[in-house]
Parts: sequence; C-alpha cells; structure tokens
Amino acid sequence: MLDWLLSLNPLVQALLGGFLTWGATALAAAVVLARREIARWLLDAMLGFAAGVMIAASIWSLLIPAMEVAEQNGSIPWLPATIGLITGALALRVIDRFLPHLHLFLPREAAEGVSTTWRRTTLLILAITLHNVPEGLAVGVAFGAAARVMDPALALSLASGAIALAIGIALQNVPEGLAIAMPLRREGFSPFRSFWYGQLSAIVEPIAALLGAAAVLLVQPILPYALAFAAGAMLFVVVEELIPESQAGEHGDLATTGTILGFTVMMILDVALG
Repeated sequence: MLDWLLSLNPLVQALLGGFLTWGATALAAAVVLARREIARWLLDAMLGFAAGVMIAASIWSLLIPAMEVAEQNGSIPWLPATIGLITGALALRVIDRFLPHLHLFLPREAAEGVSTTWRRTTLLILAITLHNVPEGLAVGVAFGAAARVMDPALALSLASGAIALAIGIALQNVPEGLAIAMPLRREGFSPFRSFWYGQLSAIVEPIAALLGAAAVLLVQPILPYALAFAAGAMLFVVVEELIPESQAGEHGDLATTGTILGFTVMMILDVALG
C-alpha cells in the first residue's frame, strides 16, 4: 500500500491526503444524523487531543524536516525554519484579525474580525474553516517536499512523515466535525443541514493540500520555508483556538490529558512511519 501511494504523482498524493482529512471531518459530522448532543467533557477531551496532535505534527512532520532539508541544501538549518515559522504564525494572525469568525462556546457578541451582521452559525463555520486551511497546506507541502528532495533516504523519510501527518490531522479533525455539526443541530438545523455544514468546513483541505504541493514543486528553494510556514500556522491555531476552547469548560484536567495523549499518539505515529 505504501509503495503504491508513493508511486503516484505528488499532486495526487497531496489530493488524496487532503481528501482523507476532509473525510474524517465528514465522518464525525455524520454523528449528528443519529445524535443531537455530545457530552461537553468528551468534546473538551477531543479538542485537547486535537491540540496535542497538531503540536506534535508541527514539530516532527514539519519543523524537523524543514531543518533537514535546509541542511541538505547547504543553508543554516534553523534559519529557514525560524523565518517560515514566524511568517506562518503572522499570516494566520492577520487572517484572524480581519476574517469574521466566532470561537466555540462563545456568544455572538464575542465574534472576532471585522464587524459583520453574519449569523452565529456562519461565524462558527468560518472559525473551523480557518483551522483547516493550514492543515491542508501542511499535508500538501509535506508530500511535495518528499518529491522534491534529491536524497533518496530523506525523500522516503519525508514521504512517510507526510502520510503520518495526513493520518494525524484526520484524527484531530474528528472533534472539529462534531464541534460544528452539534451546535448547529442544537440551534434548530435539521440533521442533514447540520451534517452538510459540518463537513463543508473542511472541504478547503484538499484544495489547500493541492496548492501547497504545487507551490513547493514549482519553486524548490521555498521548500524548507514552506514546511516551517505550515508549522507556524498550525501552532497559531493551537494556541489561539484549540487550547483555549478545550479549557473553557469545567473539564480542564481532562482536556490537558487529551493534549498529552494526542501529542504522544502523533509522535509515535510519525516516528513509527518515518
């Protein structure tokens, strides 16, 4: 299975990875077709788990490979990683500042970004969509990087890491699908409409994955910067949204346990496959 996947065009690999992560969101959102509610403690634990996965993925699947690629290219290993990391975080900060969106569990009046009359449900969907763009970008950049490096051993390691990254992001997309679909159902949306909008929030992931892979395939020198950029964007989402949301209820210790567990699972997954 691994050999077959790695034999495909890297753009196809990235697209498949993006569809995997979108599919996990859609599968989780489908729970709303059978249930109207999910226990808050479970959602907090799952959000914490998602944060842990993204932190570990940023390190093992993106930042460390960025430094390895930079070193192979004769650059100072930490320099492209530093520049890319800060740039990625700043890019998400700018989007967060201007894009209207609403964090989970907050009232409509707490919406961030430019002032708008959009409905609370629309703002919730935009908040989750904001998560998903850097995730899809990270998957695409990782697959594109594997196809671009010249060292066969490093290429295989990067490809295996890209697969681990796609699986890890798919796992952490489960609470995001629930976090959109369940509130919509509680607010009176039909089960199907709640599912539809829940999965729709992640449809940007295959598109972002394709764009990320295409960028590094077309412009090889940006490769280590692109890997670190994706890491910075993902870390911004973790610190700005996932961790605060998981800690906002009465189950902070459980959410913290979920974060540690998510980090551990992603670490094992990445090292085992990479």
